[in-house]
Amino acid sequence: MTTARTSLRTTGVAVRAMLVLTAVLGVGYVLLITAVGQLALPHQANGSLVRDGDGVVVGSELIGQGWTDAEGAPLPEYFQSRPSAAGDGYDGAASSGSNLGPENDDLVAAIEERRSAIADGDGVAPGDIPADAVTASGSGLDPDISAEYAALQADRVAAARGIPTGEVQELVRAHVQQRDLGFLGEERVNVLELNRALDALQD
Repeated sequence: MTTARTSLRTTGVAVRAMLVLTAVLGVGYVLLITAVGQLALPHQANGSLVRDGDGVVVGSELIGQGWTDAEGAPLPEYFQSRPSAAGDGYDGAASSGSNLGPENDDLVAAIEERRSAIADGDGVAPGDIPADAVTASGSGLDPDISAEYAALQADRVAAARGIPTGEVQELVRAHVQQRDLGFLGEERVNVLELNRALDALQD
């Protein structure tokens, strides 16, 4: 009888502890962190969404997107993002890299095809094309390109829009983000922000 009462009491304590911890950690903690995020960093907490002048969401600062026509061909009047292996491309629900090794025949062929297309489209030597222009990121959603790749595209974008190359180059320089803490990573350019600034230049 004593053993049964002890077991029942122990079970009751365990159940109450579980309920309290679920309420505190599973509900209270989540609500607290959500409130802190909304109060301190609402833009970041809500996905760093970018909206146009009418308030319509056109993308996120954190997720890359394609700048192509209905057939998937690159739009020459826009800066292009780096390739994406996420789903059919830039699919936030299928974030991933290709997982192909550097000597994989399919990857080598894809890189050569991309390099040839960029060389033809931008009128540059294949050897001048940076690595991020022909390789996908590990997430497939990288919103940034290298400052080098952005600069390489300036002539093509300027010609497609009929504006001086110098204006486009200056826009690129103005959107270069420096290394984090001054030494982490590389200089980069957010493609969505740059293309929006490019559109605003001609409004």
